[in-house]
Order: sequence, then structure tokens, then C-alpha cells
Amino acid sequence: QVQLVESGGGLVQPGGSLRLSCAASGTIFSIYTMGWHRQAPGKQRELVAAITSGGSTNYADSVKGRFTISRDNAKDTVYLQMNSLKPEDTAVYYCNAGGTDSSRKYRPTVWGQGTQVTVSS
Repeated sequence: QVQLVESGGGLVQPGGSLRLSCAASGTIFSIYTMGWHRQAPGKQRELVAAITSGGSTNYADSVKGRFTISRDNAKDTVYLQMNSLKPEDTAVYYCNAGGTDSSRKYRPTVWGQGTQVTVSS
């Protein structure tokens, strides 16, 4: 059974940085597309970033140029480096794993428990 465990969330001031980590177990990590979603209070969950097994990445427009997703297949871990954080980045961030459909859209099938990120002065 695949398990994903996030870490690295917390409280940070606007303009600050955080790095989220997600450790996977119980699977062949390298074959999966990995992603990060987030959900703010009263809002729908949205895709923040994803990275394929080959290292191709895509980002939500709202985080392009500020966030970077990466993976270390030797450590079965995916990261989300978040710079220049804004109050609107405040949300619960979820790590996930899955594949892509026929239209190459990322379809997560396994989710972590989430980690809170709060951007506030």
C-alpha cells in the first residue's frame, strides 16, 4: 500500500520561504507522477505543481516563478520549494501520486494527510 507523508509546513512571513517534503513508501516511487495540491478555507482544492517520472514539470499560473517542484528517486521523496510567499498561499498542502490520462492531464490516486502553510505577518 502506497503511503505519502508530508513535512515542512508552518508559519512564515510574507516574502519568506518554506520547503515541503513528501516521503513515499510501499511503492516503486520512480514510476509515478508526483504532485502538490492545496486547499484554502472556503476554496476548492487546486493543483499547485506536478512532476513526471521523467522530470517534466508544470505549475499553476499563480505560483510560476516562485515555487519549484523536484524529486529525488533515490530517497523516494518529492519536494516543493516555495519562495516569495504571499498571504494567498495560505492553505493545507497535499502531496499526491498518480499518473496521466490520455490527454496528459495529471490524475492523482494517492494522497498524503496534508500539511498547513500559513503566510502571515
